[in-house]
Amino acid sequence: MPVELDNTEPLAWNSPDLDEDTKEMLETLQANILHPHVREHLSVLFLHFGDGGDGRRFLRRLVPLMKSAKEHLRELRSFRMSQISGTTYVGVGITKAGYRKLGDAADLFTDNAFQAGMKQRMSTLNDPPVAEWEEPYREEIHAVILIGDATPEPVAATRATILELLPPTARILGEETGLGQRNPEGEGIEHFGYVDGRSQPLFLADQVAAEPKDNWNPFFPLRHVLVADPLAPNPNRHFGSYFVFRKLEQNVRAFRQAEEQLADRLGLTGEDRKRPGAMLVGRFRDGTPLRLYAKPGEDPSPAVNDFNYDGDPGNKCPVFAHIRKTTPRESKDGGTERTLGVMMARRGQTYGVRTDNPWDDAPPETRPTGGVGLLFMAFNSSLVRQFEFMQRAWSNNPDFPRSGTGLDPLIGQGARDVPVRYPLACGGNELSPPLPQVPQTVTMKGGEYFFMPSLAYLNNL
Repeated sequence: MPVELDNTEPLAWNSPDLDEDTKEMLETLQANILHPHVREHLSVLFLHFGDGGDGRRFLRRLVPLMKSAKEHLRELRSFRMSQISGTTYVGVGITKAGYRKLGDAADLFTDNAFQAGMKQRMSTLNDPPVAEWEEPYREEIHAVILIGDATPEPVAATRATILELLPPTARILGEETGLGQRNPEGEGIEHFGYVDGRSQPLFLADQVAAEPKDNWNPFFPLRHVLVADPLAPNPNRHFGSYFVFRKLEQNVRAFRQAEEQLADRLGLTGEDRKRPGAMLVGRFRDGTPLRLYAKPGEDPSPAVNDFNYDGDPGNKCPVFAHIRKTTPRESKDGGTERTLGVMMARRGQTYGVRTDNPWDDAPPETRPTGGVGLLFMAFNSSLVRQFEFMQRAWSNNPDFPRSGTGLDPLIGQGARDVPVRYPLACGGNELSPPLPQVPQTVTMKGGEYFFMPSLAYLNNL
């Protein structure tokens, strides 16, 4: 029988009772889709193939360097049990133009956003004009290769091997280098200094079992991330996922200035001056959710994810806060995002080198205005219903979840002309006078849509 994508229980990937179709799916699915792969050091190569036949041979030769989802999960289990490090991650994605260059029937993919490509969806997402994108993203990209590991040496060695395999008819259009940022507690952070990477949809039984679920159940069926690979030998067994890549530059100085100006406008002093940033993000820098706590560090596990927004009209966590805009969890059963299937498996990584400490309280004028940011990456079963819906209908929509909400303070794109009000005290009923929205501090610099095919497809090239 075909793989059950609408599973009602998390997938027990190592169960002896798995059917043969699901086993085959795990053995031919690329790593990093069902479970994040370590990529503290990351190289992202964007390729253009001059000759389709050479491109096919090159991609097929990459397969021995890649690992399946099953192999990746086995490595994770070995690491937990005996601290044995796994192998380097290599991921491959192909655009519609890439499939056409390879001579494959790209029209078999049914996602409209994938068919159009990100450049043609610019107006849908309110992105900057393509002429303002960085050079590699203005060109016709055929494929992306991701190389990731915990240390730089294996990434460099694998990158060198891949470049040796690259035919002379292919060229590298550009490369991005991801470099993980961590606070003193060892938690992954983004460049504004906030703990990142929570609120993920979880698909596997061991992932879900590790999470408390009194107020929020993070389990999502496989249909939220897997797509039958229409070009693989057996689409009932061979799966991939749509992959969105966006380079998002962060103006850290402007964001920190916005935090301070907002604290001044609200008349906040002392520890309360940390709350304006939390009202913009939805969490304090250490990950403490504003929905639950008025100060950072009040919870022993600050990156807690077991909460919802039931009973909070916005007097604790404002409805326009970034994590509330992009994950409007309204009930234990999953709320809006579960019904619409919007949440994505995010696999992003920060880029850029800092000379300052992103997590501390140094003055805004010491912060970078560019050159650092996020390589946003996410797996989707539908680019239209997941990534694009989130960006267009939630983050960019000043009337979501209700009229006058304003844009997402972090990634919202568009005119910020709707004044917003902030709770003067966490949980209090008194609101500030209408204030201008904070300025846009995240700029999209380019990106593209890919399909991460089954290893069975790549082996069959």
